[in-house]
Amino acid sequence: MSDNNHQHVYLGAEHARSESRTWKVIWLCSAMMVLEIGGGLWFGSIALVADGLHMSTHAGALLLAAIAYTFARKHANDPRFSFGTGKLGDLAGFSSAIILAMISLLILYEAVSRLFAPVPIHFAEAIPIACLGLVVNVASAWLLSGGGDHGHSHGHDHGHEHGPAAHEHDESKPVETASGTLRLDVFEDGVPPRFRLYADTATLPEAATVEIETLRPDGTRQVFRMTDQGTYLESQDEIPEPHAFTATLRLDGGGGAESVAVLFEEHEHAGAQTGRDNNMRAAIVHVMADAAVSVAVIIGLVLAKLFGWLWMDPLAGIIGAFVIASWAVGLIRDTGSILLDMTPDRAMEQKLRAAIEGGGDELADLHIWRLGPGHLGAILSVDTAQGRGANYYKAKLARFRALSHVTVEVHHS
Repeated sequence: MSDNNHQHVYLGAEHARSESRTWKVIWLCSAMMVLEIGGGLWFGSIALVADGLHMSTHAGALLLAAIAYTFARKHANDPRFSFGTGKLGDLAGFSSAIILAMISLLILYEAVSRLFAPVPIHFAEAIPIACLGLVVNVASAWLLSGGGDHGHSHGHDHGHEHGPAAHEHDESKPVETASGTLRLDVFEDGVPPRFRLYADTATLPEAATVEIETLRPDGTRQVFRMTDQGTYLESQDEIPEPHAFTATLRLDGGGGAESVAVLFEEHEHAGAQTGRDNNMRAAIVHVMADAAVSVAVIIGLVLAKLFGWLWMDPLAGIIGAFVIASWAVGLIRDTGSILLDMTPDRAMEQKLRAAIEGGGDELADLHIWRLGPGHLGAILSVDTAQGRGANYYKAKLARFRALSHVTVEVHHS
């Protein structure tokens, strides 16, 4: 039994920036809360006071997200957390979703009550306040989504640094030759995968003098001839999946024959849900829910004022309540599945199973769960008749970048 990663820090790549953005929005909401409550008391406007109190609940919900970010960061290396603090954001997101669901029920109750028992509406105060609330919510959503941040990193590097030729590719490898550096790509940007050979610091060789031979882990070999495409050479044949092999580049030019071996590894990227930050998602959903209600309220108030349709105001509240409820249910479903350790990526599970059993072994038991944004844990139990150890299977799973904590148990039959 072996584990390939004993560090248990499974925070998202944007954790620090998300924490900073959340605190900024809290300060914005707090300032608006003080302004509205103070202005309402000074000018005797109960509507302003009420909206200020509503803004305090808004800031309180975001405070939950901010505390989760801060606590997760400060306790990331605490040994009491067996698998780190990456799930703390999901717990906060789940809690925020419950709060959102309760808010939607309260809005629905109040709207239905006013539908059957209309109350006088002070349009001169209500409409400007609703517009101010919308502005604050839009600003909050902009801040939370990264507005104003510059030079940020996405937390991953695909190795797309090239020489003079600007091209897109999935795998790019420098090849050092006697005459300089070439670059060998596996190119599949909307086309069948083929090798492409570019010149970085070396002169591009003639196509007739170049061939590439691949050697796969199972011993299969294949030779690729090249054609001249002007600024690069391209293989005549397509490259079969998977793209995991050693490619030997053979050059037979005027300076003599030369061979250079290059290793290509297949990388499997997890689905979008694996890398999603549900804590930030909950904060944005809360802000967007408030913004949606503000839009509905503004429309309802304007129509009620222009045409006397007092029922439009509660109707807008009912629509807003259902919108918030639908967002809350989706958030509860996604965060709840993570907290219950449900398999987060079924497609990756099937690919992982195929990678292990492709060599004739049997995967007796498999558990995959999410440790934090962009991080998955896996426990495997393998039955094999071969003399293979845990390190062999860990090497086969190295292409699954999202697997941050892997434990392999091997049974020799």
